[in-house]
Amino acid sequence: MGMDLVKRLEEYRERERALSWEGTFGQYFEIVTRQPSVSQLSHERIYNMIVAAGAETNRLGDQRYKFFDSEIFGLEKPLQQIVEYFHSAAQRLEVRKRILLLMGPVGGGKSSIVSLLKRGLEEYTRSDVSGGAAYAIKECPMHEEPLHLIPNELRGDIESEFGLYIEGDLCPQCRWLLDNKYDGKIESVPVKRMVFSEKHRNGIGTFTPSDPKSQDISELVGGIDLSTIGEVGVESDPRAYRFDGELNIANRGLMEFVEMLKVDERFLYVLLTLSQEQNIKTGRFSMIYADEVIVSHTNENEYQAFVGNRKSEALQDRIILVKVPYNLRVTDEVKIYEKLLGQSSLKDVHIAPYTLRVASMFAILSRLEGSKKAGMSLMKKLKLYDGEDLEEFKQKDIKELQEETLREGMDGISPRYVINRLSSALVREHVTCINPIDALRALRDGLDQHTGITREERERYLNFISEVRKEYDELAKKEVQRAFVYSFEESARTLLNNYLDNVEAYCNKTKVRDPITDEDMEPDEQLMRSIEEQIGITENAKKPFREEILIRISSLARRGQAFDYTSHERLKEAIEKKLFADLRDVVKITTSSKTPDAEQLKKSNEVVSRLIADHGYCPVCANELLKYVGSLLNR
Repeated sequence: MGMDLVKRLEEYRERERALSWEGTFGQYFEIVTRQPSVSQLSHERIYNMIVAAGAETNRLGDQRYKFFDSEIFGLEKPLQQIVEYFHSAAQRLEVRKRILLLMGPVGGGKSSIVSLLKRGLEEYTRSDVSGGAAYAIKECPMHEEPLHLIPNELRGDIESEFGLYIEGDLCPQCRWLLDNKYDGKIESVPVKRMVFSEKHRNGIGTFTPSDPKSQDISELVGGIDLSTIGEVGVESDPRAYRFDGELNIANRGLMEFVEMLKVDERFLYVLLTLSQEQNIKTGRFSMIYADEVIVSHTNENEYQAFVGNRKSEALQDRIILVKVPYNLRVTDEVKIYEKLLGQSSLKDVHIAPYTLRVASMFAILSRLEGSKKAGMSLMKKLKLYDGEDLEEFKQKDIKELQEETLREGMDGISPRYVINRLSSALVREHVTCINPIDALRALRDGLDQHTGITREERERYLNFISEVRKEYDELAKKEVQRAFVYSFEESARTLLNNYLDNVEAYCNKTKVRDPITDEDMEPDEQLMRSIEEQIGITENAKKPFREEILIRISSLARRGQAFDYTSHERLKEAIEKKLFADLRDVVKITTSSKTPDAEQLKKSNEVVSRLIADHGYCPVCANELLKYVGSLLNR
């Protein structure tokens, strides 16, 4: 093990040495002419980084960028807008002279998006992916592009001959070094490979506002170095200036401006100049060129106050706003909680199936807006958004539902509240497992301490908890009934084949051959109706439904695919409900008996074993589920 660690450390040092390339400008120019992407501007670098990870289109037609997959869930539309911003900016369109502002509710993922971009840049510039490597003038405090050394008079020729676009000028310190240390010999100026790092303040900066009275503008743009003024004589000498403000060190990369709208106006004036003119203005020097992406985030109240302030009109015009609402899909909300819990050191407490799902359902219900469509409840909308087709609504209806909303996802319960409440349930003394009922109880109890909600909202949230509880009751019954079915797939297949034989005879006006007596018999209407009634198929609707099934069978057959009980979603539901209905009494007797006989005890133990082996339960939550379902069936 020790030798293995030593080997890994040596490999790490070897990788670091490979990233420590140093040479002259002449050598760098050979590199950049072979691979022009190493000199790309900041917006283009970030866009290429995102695209390099790949993308695909989801079921609603939105682009899903894999770069964000591990951290951000259910925010395809905002992410698509962000990537569109970078795409336009990468073409050097005017949009690159705008600040990207993410606005949305607390805990919605705004800062996570920015953190992901920053971490991504760090990894991208360490990689050998095309365009990932970056180079800088070695002694430049702003890590500037070495091509800035080329005089303006030669840049046109360089672009036409080598295809290299050069934008920007040397910072005051590099100008001094070129003239005084290297005697104007551009080809001799040292260049190094640059790895972006927030920790080492290379290409990534973060500015956080504090008390406006005490916060100095030098945190943004650098300031006079008092220790060197005695040596150089004047404050306007670049050697007497520290180019170490967040805007200086973020040059070539990204600067996160945390809660930008809370800062003092004098800080915003600096951003005005930088965004529109790509220059930083400091007291002792002319404009200093900077190429960087500025991303900020804020909440809705701060933004509305900012928009209402006439003094801020100039800055408003230089902002690209992207709304980042809460996620509205249960499946993605579950992924958020799995990610957050996965980062903890909690390993000994088991989380029962559906625990995170019921917590997610509650959170999503709180964020949805009601619909004017007849029969569209919030619970139905939740299921539809999560990819589930309903009898009266289908996936194609989602766009229309979204268009009638004004602020959907901008209000409601934050993921932070949910994870805080789940955490409180997980760390209770002697707890080895938490189940969906524990989660709902923790969410309910936390509403009393939630300072950000009104009495009316509290009542509304309590109603949502009741609704989710009803949904879970049905899930729990189905889970136990499914576990009771020995060889469920085989039972479902047998019932399906029997149903299909009768449907085919009914639609073709033929008879069914009895497998036992070998007689020709009329289609079994009672059997077909007993299945169809499980999903509300009326007498008038039975013929179209049966014909639809035959068309689906024929369609699959033409493509060489077999039809099984999962091939038609509504028929699958009907088959399952029919099987479960037939087993209801058996489940009820077995789970509710206070003094079960040997046969009942055997069945109960078999169900517990199946829940553990096939459904992800532990002995504690499997037994609790069985007791809970028994109490439900006896109500």
